[in-house]
Amino acid sequence: MDKELSGVLLVNKHKGVTSHDIVFKIRKLYSTKKVGHTGTLDPLATGVLPVLIGRAAKAAEYLLSENKKYIATLKLGITTDTEDITGQILTKSDTLPAKNEFFDACARFVGTITQVPPMYSALKVNGKKLVDLARQGIEVERQGREIKIYSILPSVIDESQGVYKIEVHCSKGTYIRTLCADIGAFLGCGATMTELNRTESGDFSVSDAYTIEELEQMEPEQRQALLMPVESLFSEAVPVTLPDFYARLCRSGCEIYQSKIKTSLDLNTFVRIYDKNGFFALGQVRSYENGTAIKAVKLFVL
Repeated sequence: MDKELSGVLLVNKHKGVTSHDIVFKIRKLYSTKKVGHTGTLDPLATGVLPVLIGRAAKAAEYLLSENKKYIATLKLGITTDTEDITGQILTKSDTLPAKNEFFDACARFVGTITQVPPMYSALKVNGKKLVDLARQGIEVERQGREIKIYSILPSVIDESQGVYKIEVHCSKGTYIRTLCADIGAFLGCGATMTELNRTESGDFSVSDAYTIEELEQMEPEQRQALLMPVESLFSEAVPVTLPDFYARLCRSGCEIYQSKIKTSLDLNTFVRIYDKNGFFALGQVRSYENGTAIKAVKLFVL
């Protein structure tokens, strides 16, 4: 297959596999080792997983769109060590709050809040993954992180059993199982997440994603046609097209002063940089002695 194959593939991840398992399968299907992903999903979780192929894999650290949307199911009255139903049960409560109490509790978590990452996560503390420490029975102190919950839409599945669904719109870095556990802790009965589906990741929707099974049934040319261009990862960045002379300078690492190309973008603004052949770099507006200039921070050309 073409060695220059590059782009973004939306995978609808199925339950029971890790995000790395998906990457491994995509490497085989697309005959390339250059594959990465954005936004890890736990084995329990399903939904949209943007997979980066070829030169697109270089984009992960610069992804701009942070918002995610999820649909989760949780059960009140149970807590587990992993904060989801796959973990060991720690506590049980037969006293469950009424529906309106649950709905009111959800509303309290909307806004900017501080969330402590769970021990069963891939975050590192002193160079060690928390999940590896947790499996050894070691718990370490974690710093709370500021996240944003834009909305929580709760609905009832079985009030008598304390089973509810929540639709969550949140910022990048939010742990939905921790959100479920925190809601349960606030109510005093505990809660654990039983199902999770990510419906949106940035501008990407699960409705546009393909399952591994669907991809396996396609011909190589069909799979290749599914790849979206690298610049689709930076839809929030401002497009700027440079004349040939300045495009060559930009590719060489030079800053391009806004006064030279008649732009007036705000400081720190991210830009998609194009030339006559199309997109070739992600840039940012930075301040220099002679004024503000666009500087390429990541090139996406051979």
